[in-house]
Amino acid sequence: MRADYREEPCRTALNPVRGMDFNWSLNPYTGCAHRCAFCYVRGFERRADRPSDDRYGASVRVKVNVADVLRTELASRSWKRETVVIGAATDPYQPVEGRYRLTRQCIVELARARTPLGIITRGPLVVRDIDVLKHAATRGGVKVHVSVPTLDERVWRLTEPGTAPPLARLHALRRLVDAGIDAGVGMAPVLPGLSDRPDQLEAVIRAARDAGATRIWTSVLYLPPGVREHFMSVLQQHWPEERERYEKLYAARAHLRRRDTEYVIAEVARLRSDIGVRDRRPVRLKPPPEPEQLDLAI
Repeated sequence: MRADYREEPCRTALNPVRGMDFNWSLNPYTGCAHRCAFCYVRGFERRADRPSDDRYGASVRVKVNVADVLRTELASRSWKRETVVIGAATDPYQPVEGRYRLTRQCIVELARARTPLGIITRGPLVVRDIDVLKHAATRGGVKVHVSVPTLDERVWRLTEPGTAPPLARLHALRRLVDAGIDAGVGMAPVLPGLSDRPDQLEAVIRAARDAGATRIWTSVLYLPPGVREHFMSVLQQHWPEERERYEKLYAARAHLRRRDTEYVIAEVARLRSDIGVRDRRPVRLKPPPEPEQLDLAI
């Protein structure tokens, strides 16, 4: 599918976030040409009365002025230099970034304001920005999370149709780590019955460790309205034998019950420890320590 790109200015760049381990997100684009079958943003699109089915990703909004708006917001006296995560609701390194370079511009602005930033991406294009990421890492701090939920080729091709191959993402991760950037792997989402076998989990974790991942985190498939309908149609087309199981697992719920996820969480934690995933960067780029304020004797 070929995406239609629409240039539309934005009024705000930073978005407040609730229920996450960060307070602010930034998305240079609305919509995503990666078209992942499990993408939770489909649920946002449905609530906004926009297509969440096969048409999702066919139209991408390009926020052409986002870096200028961001610069103004970061200059506000009320800005507390809290962590900003780029890519929570769109991939900042989807193909259109190669033309517009909005993600790159935003990294430059965040570094200028000494604001810590995080990036979530499935796009190997991130290596183009190693220069500005290195600079940002020494200003406010940088953490990159490269999404690699599986190495299973069939599962990847059918559930992440617009993305680069997982091994290409891991190669990009290696280049980031070699440059001194804190880069880990997000195994998200793990798909029950499709990508949660022990050997599948171990394959990702070993490959991530070999690529130098500083950390690994994981989550299991989330199916809110808008995502559920599309994902179930993908199951019906490619894994019809799994459809009934998913209907039972996700009956009247978007999140799986803890008893249905604890195996995956525990197994990933065990493998991460046994295989030895940790920060092994020979050079670790980070901001200088904040100057200590000395108490003055009166």
